[in-house]
Amino acid sequence: MTNQPSKLTIIWFACLSMLGFLATDMYLPAFEIIREDFNTSQSLIGLTLSIFLLGMALGQLVYGPLSDRVGRIKVLLGGMVLFSAASVLCSFAPNVEIMLFARFLQALGACSATVIWQAVVVDRYEGKVSERVFATIMPLVALSPALAPLAGAMLEHQFGWRSIFIALVAFGVILAVMTLKEPESANLEKKQDKLSVQLRRDYKQILGSKKFMGNMIIFAACSAAFFAYLTGSPFVMAAMGYSGADIGLSYAPQTVAFIVGGYGCRTLLNKYDSQKLLPWILKLFFASVAVMFMISIQTEPKTIWPILIPFCFLAVANGAIYPIIISKALEDFKNCSATAAGLLNFLQTMVCFAASGLVSAFAVHGLMTVTTAMFITGFIALIGYALVVKARHETAAQAQTA
Repeated sequence: MTNQPSKLTIIWFACLSMLGFLATDMYLPAFEIIREDFNTSQSLIGLTLSIFLLGMALGQLVYGPLSDRVGRIKVLLGGMVLFSAASVLCSFAPNVEIMLFARFLQALGACSATVIWQAVVVDRYEGKVSERVFATIMPLVALSPALAPLAGAMLEHQFGWRSIFIALVAFGVILAVMTLKEPESANLEKKQDKLSVQLRRDYKQILGSKKFMGNMIIFAACSAAFFAYLTGSPFVMAAMGYSGADIGLSYAPQTVAFIVGGYGCRTLLNKYDSQKLLPWILKLFFASVAVMFMISIQTEPKTIWPILIPFCFLAVANGAIYPIIISKALEDFKNCSATAAGLLNFLQTMVCFAASGLVSAFAVHGLMTVTTAMFITGFIALIGYALVVKARHETAAQAQTA
């Protein structure tokens, strides 16, 4: 294992981690324009985001075990080819049905990046180094919710909404080239059992870990709150009279907040143990979703700012939470790091899919739907933390009796 990643590797990690978010965020300002072009409903356009999350979830169950057996680089290259081809299909989709199919394929390609960059970090780095790598990458990921909608709005204004997906084709090709320059990190020399036997053993080990499950639930809840907002906010803001460019700009403050949270966490990890930081960050997350929910049921905001301000505090919390919980969830599974990362992201993304689908299905109710879904995720995060604490106490008890 190497001690520190090179700058080029950090850029590679960042680009891989951003891919799914770029494919999610770039076309958000064009939601209403795409709906008008396809002459369809808000719910079906919202479903193009929900179906993407479903594809992201399902694909990760395949890419994890596959890359553990045949290598990270080969599998990632295949994923980038699929992503680029599906992005071409998105750009030429004649109707919403083809768009939904293409978005699902696009997600199946994009999720290879999500699984594999996390697995490579776990393969190459340990302990504090791993946490610091995650804490370095996660804030960079946050640039996508700000830059991607702005870039998408500019592309749509100049060349039409289909150009957004052409830009994603180019990004997929660039990632494929960068991947070819990276060495393989999976241990392919070890004796491997039959795939079914290996998967059964690995999944039993992973799902039997309270530490993994607790951190996964926190990760899922925090991410679901974010995607509930992403799914509903374009329609909420359009109803308030905002333009596509305004909607794109609205993601900038939350991105700054996410970066503050991520790099703030990176600094604090130099002084404090992550176990001491996590409960305080979770309190900030829960308070944020509670405030947003109370605002929606007690007032009728005419602008997005009463909601956007507490959402920025939620972004700070998420930026700080992600590096801690992902590193902690995966650190015990170096023998099957990609399988563990795939399962972590599958379960997390399925919760995001449920939240996004809920918001899409009840989009007609606007802000109330968005904040209700987000408020529910606050309680889910608390359940996850209870499991983390229980796992910590069991580990301490076993250490005392050993």
